Amino acid sequence: MTDKKTLDVYAQRAADYAAKFGSEAPDRHLTYFISELSEGGRVLDLGCGPGRSAAIMRDAGFDVDAWDASPEMAEIGAGKFGLSIEVRDFHSLVADEVYDGIYANFSLLHAPKADMPGHLERIAKALKPGGLLHIGLKIGDGEARDQLGRFYAYYQDAELTTLLEEAGLSVETRNFGADEGLDGTLAPWMILTARKN
Repeated sequence: MTDKKTLDVYAQRAADYAAKFGSEAPDRHLTYFISELSEGGRVLDLGCGPGRSAAIMRDAGFDVDAWDASPEMAEIGAGKFGLSIEVRDFHSLVADEVYDGIYANFSLLHAPKADMPGHLERIAKALKPGGLLHIGLKIGDGEARDQLGRFYAYYQDAELTTLLEEAGLSVETRNFGADEGLDGTLAPWMILTARKN
């Protein structure tokens, strides 16, 4: 289930989050993801936050479904980008081969590690054959809360790769870096793209 403490933080800090991570221009990872999709394809932004990436993909001509568990984030996305963001959690993804791409950018890191295999299986099922997943997570081990109280599950590259492969997804690209999060802490991250076999 969705972690209440994490949602409470986003309820209080949604505007701060949108301001910090609300650049109008796509970053190189989103640009790459878009370039790998068929023109006009259907995309799910799973855990879209305030909707910046969903709006960029919509404006690029894609049919975008945008979901987030935070009503406050959905409200910002509606006001700033004119998006209809559905307030839904990861467990509500029940679809069979409907998406050309699923964009899970630093969202699944709030899911307990025990739930990740099931989430990835549902993602794989929801992707069309050859469909592409973008997944961003923070690098580390175990589970913990940050200074703001948000729940995080941390992963290593090999661990995530195994989980993706077990779900029927083949990793195509890997990128690594470190950025300052909403809590002001510099954290290492990885972004992988994986294609449905």
